[in-house]
Amino acid sequence: MVEDFPETEADLLPILSDLERQEPIFHRPEFAATAADFDKLMAPDYWEVGASGRRYSRLFVLETLRKQPPVDARAANWKTTDFACRLLGPNTYLVTYTLDQTGRLTRRTTIWRKNGEKWEILFHQGTVIGAAS
Repeated sequence: MVEDFPETEADLLPILSDLERQEPIFHRPEFAATAADFDKLMAPDYWEVGASGRRYSRLFVLETLRKQPPVDARAANWKTTDFACRLLGPNTYLVTYTLDQTGRLTRRTTIWRKNGEKWEILFHQGTVIGAAS
């Protein structure tokens, strides 16, 4: 049985709106375009799980972004849908959504923390769910 994404509680809608603009992470040049930008965006203990199931450290991600600039999601016509947000703890939020990379569908999860006035990413995961029909 396939279930829909959970609903976002009304009081979290402004937070979801703020974070939705920054997703997919690493693919929104208006929020981060250089290695220095990405360095500031990720928490010191950031890590992720890629679509392959491999774990990637913050250092590995930064080195990869330095060598190969990421794709601009808007320019590539990628589409994001099914956004939801859940409070995990003080100033810490789970954002989930579906990403269509012109036919490659993934479910995405990002854990964000509000640190003063800035958002920082703690964790990210992308799981391939198939091709768009």
